[in-house]
Amino acid sequence: MPHLTIQVTPNVSIPHEESLLKSLNKALWDSGYFDKPTDIKTRILPIETFLVGVEDDEQANGFIYANLKLMSGRDIETRNQLAELLVATIEEKIGDEQSGRAALQICVEVEEISAVYHKKMLDS
Repeated sequence: MPHLTIQVTPNVSIPHEESLLKSLNKALWDSGYFDKPTDIKTRILPIETFLVGVEDDEQANGFIYANLKLMSGRDIETRNQLAELLVATIEEKIGDEQSGRAALQICVEVEEISAVYHKKMLDS
């Protein structure tokens, strides 16, 4: 735990997805809120079909939506700090790549996982 899922519209350019994921994991780890680096799990889910607004010319707008799920117990200040950290990391890593390509909105939501959550580690 935590789990970070990133959704990206096809008009947003992420030239090195693995590098972005490593940067996000490192930022989360460096925050000091997590016990082990291997607890942090991140993935990118491309979006094939999307709509921004109602007109065709509004499709020049793209977005990245990041959803960070945490175990319960973190206060609102901590969740807000983590959201701001992720927005800044995404902007730093890919902001320059968007120049002239698409207007980019970066959204981050931090939420607690349901109290009904189970995991099991299978050793190889």
